[in-house]
Amino acid sequence: VCFIPGGLDCSISFVSHVLGKVCVHGRQKEILGVLVPHLMDLTKSDCIWQRICWRLVECVPDRWMEAVVLGFVQGAPSADVLSRLLGNLVVKNKKAQFVVTQKMLLLQYGHTTAVLQNLLGYLSLDSLRRSLLLRVLQELLETWSSSSAVKHSPAEQQLYISKAILICLSHLKEPEIESCRQELLTSMMEGVKCHLDSSLPQLRRLGMVVAESISSKINLEGPVLKFEYEEDDETRELKSLLVQTPSFCVVPSLPDDDRSGKAGAALPLVPESNDKPHTAAPVMPDEELDAELDSDDDLTPYDMSEDKELKIKAPVYIRDCIEVLTGSRSEDVDKWEATVKALESLVRKNPAATREVSVELAKLLLHLEEKTCIEGFVELRQRAQVAVLTTDPIPVAKYLTSQFYSLNYSLRQRMDILDVLVLAAQELSCPKFHGKTKHSGAQKPCIQLLTGSDSSKDWRRIVDERIKSKTRRFDMGQSHVELTSHPNEFNSVAGHFFFPLIQHFDRPLTTFDLLGEDHLVLGRLVHTLATLIYLAVNTVAVTAMGKALLEFVWALRFHTDSYVRQGLLSCVSSLLLSVPAERILADMTEELLEAQSWLGDVMEKDPDGDCRRLALQNLLLMENLKRNLKLSLPS
Repeated sequence: VCFIPGGLDCSISFVSHVLGKVCVHGRQKEILGVLVPHLMDLTKSDCIWQRICWRLVECVPDRWMEAVVLGFVQGAPSADVLSRLLGNLVVKNKKAQFVVTQKMLLLQYGHTTAVLQNLLGYLSLDSLRRSLLLRVLQELLETWSSSSAVKHSPAEQQLYISKAILICLSHLKEPEIESCRQELLTSMMEGVKCHLDSSLPQLRRLGMVVAESISSKINLEGPVLKFEYEEDDETRELKSLLVQTPSFCVVPSLPDDDRSGKAGAALPLVPESNDKPHTAAPVMPDEELDAELDSDDDLTPYDMSEDKELKIKAPVYIRDCIEVLTGSRSEDVDKWEATVKALESLVRKNPAATREVSVELAKLLLHLEEKTCIEGFVELRQRAQVAVLTTDPIPVAKYLTSQFYSLNYSLRQRMDILDVLVLAAQELSCPKFHGKTKHSGAQKPCIQLLTGSDSSKDWRRIVDERIKSKTRRFDMGQSHVELTSHPNEFNSVAGHFFFPLIQHFDRPLTTFDLLGEDHLVLGRLVHTLATLIYLAVNTVAVTAMGKALLEFVWALRFHTDSYVRQGLLSCVSSLLLSVPAERILADMTEELLEAQSWLGDVMEKDPDGDCRRLALQNLLLMENLKRNLKLSLPS
């Protein structure tokens, strides 16, 4: 550090220009990594150096201001240090104000949580800057409560904005909260609605956490919002941001005499006594004493160690199960539970009897509600539905797919239908594993020489075993299963699962609109179709299914919900993996060429990271498809 003798004036604008030039050329860490620690030490107790530091940053030209401010914010270890280095720069310089209050908070989302805490803590440490903190909070809440922003911005940016909102709330004081209480309440109600309408669980959980935090701030004495969700590391981190960490300040040391005197003055007065405190025995009134004497605690309990729970016998016929499940008598609750638990195995053991009442049983299970708190009821009902569908696929699939687009069903029931169709299709399409497990062990085979004519017949086996015994193998591989051939039962019924689901998606009902507010069910439907065509590989109907699915994808390719777009891209992947390459090029060439340009746009411009990844995966699959076809063609 150079000193100018004689009290002469000097200008540091040249140093500011050099600093800005170096930072804008990408050398922020190198120069500020050395400069910031020195300035921290010099400004800690010297107000003149604080003014020099402020002047150094203020004289940076506007075209380089962003790089310098960003470097200081990232390099400062805490908000109070940043406040000491920058002063009221954001109040004096419009470019710095835009960078701090707009660009780093609303236009960028790659900064760490520590940088966010430094930035917003810096705004809260001075009375001139607190007005900017309130303005920033209002703009963050406007973005957070905007349905368009929730739909079109990536989940990472939503998380970044949520963190910024919670840090701002942690710095607000009671008078400030009181002045903007109504605005906070309005933004909270609009924002939580937008987030709960999202199809992505992460965004819904973000909305719940932020709404709970705002509610706890504006309703200190009254009831607050409380949601039910599963806590994870992200949720715990968000909640911790609402609690402001106290900043530790260095207190100048006092002389020994003053220190002892002031320390003694700070201690509370305690009566001097070396005796241990005595606890007085509680005095009980006569009424309580009589009640205690009349207590039943002295009665000897019955010995119930040998008691056994009565087991209710479950029905053994399918029709008896239907009668029990449709009955309304309250005394049959135990039998109802036993029936629900035994229904799946009963259906699989009696396929002929199940086929007689399959549609009636599917209808009963679809509308079945839980009468008691039976453990795993949803899973038991779903497994029973899958068993009925796999036992009699065509009529039950026709019934379920027709009910998916019917009136008077809840969204939960419609999604249950989709889940059952997928699980049943998976069970029908997967081969059954039978056969013996052959282990390629490391032990030497035991060779038994055969006598007479048998040795001439088995000479090859003897030679092979001898070669195997003389051969050193370092790794014989894992055990493998000899699979017996098994027909794909999904082959003949794939169309009954697939085509009815894809037919009426664009026809809104009174209580069900897939292209409107029920986009969550649309997302589940799209993912279901992708799974069904993937399971239909090598089936007769897969080409027709692929062509219909490609038209379906093309109609919905610009959907605003990211969960739906992810499902559409999964449909393209499943189509490319399931439909034979020759049929794709023969029947869908024009559609695939259009889809290729669409996938390129998605890979470059889609705000959702998973959509971009899936689009890239589909483009690679298309390139592999073309390459394999070129290799297979005769030269």
